[in-house]
Amino acid sequence: MRINFIKVYMLFFFISGCAVNNKHFTDKKNSNETPIKEHSTLAVLWQQNAAEYRALCHQAFNIARLRLDQFVTESKSNKPLAVITDIDETILDNSPYSVQLITNDENYNKGSWLEWGRRESATLVPGAYDFITHAERLGVEVFYVSNRYAEQLDETVNNLRKVGIDSVNASNVYLRVSESGKEPRRQKISETHEVVLLLGDNLSDFDHVYDGKNMSERNEYVTKMKTAFGQHFIVFPNPMYGDWESKGIYENKRLSEIEKRDMRHKKLRN
Repeated sequence: MRINFIKVYMLFFFISGCAVNNKHFTDKKNSNETPIKEHSTLAVLWQQNAAEYRALCHQAFNIARLRLDQFVTESKSNKPLAVITDIDETILDNSPYSVQLITNDENYNKGSWLEWGRRESATLVPGAYDFITHAERLGVEVFYVSNRYAEQLDETVNNLRKVGIDSVNASNVYLRVSESGKEPRRQKISETHEVVLLLGDNLSDFDHVYDGKNMSERNEYVTKMKTAFGQHFIVFPNPMYGDWESKGIYENKRLSEIEKRDMRHKKLRN
């Protein structure tokens, strides 16, 4: 009898424990206990550590170099040739800023981004220096079109010079003044130069048709423009952030952290 009583008691304790654990799991699932940037940890780790990331960057710059050599040989333009490149995650690696967001458990915000920029400590994306110096040897001018804020001009130029891009100056860096769309800045460069290549990690770095578009529209335009990639458009890997997340996954909506989490899971295809 004593042994049976102990067994029954232990069984009751086990069942009660399971109920408590299940309740805890349910409560946790419906709460915001998980750090808000925890989901981005693996993406940042991949960019900072994976040899595949470095390989993809070198591959992108190698293709850009081959195409540039071809354009220089075949060009009949009366204008000087030019390359337009984005800066962040195309020329400069800002992954330490993403680490800061994870560590502080906060989303991107202008204040912390400006603070990071003032450090002028971003390093080069693998292969960037060799490509830019090659373009300069060919007499092709490189323009930097970025959505960094206009107030970041001096520190952006300083950062690029610190990593060896000596030709950068205030006249070939075009930062955001009033709108995030880059088309007006690209058009201004096209007035005086023949733009043969565009480099970037976000589809809006290449064509205004991607501006503000949702996920299905972005994918549709990629299919329509597929021959341009590797020809005139050179794309760089960035799993950490971008329009693919804000306008794609989150559909350009203002969402709570719980809603963002649910949306991420909703977009998974099982």
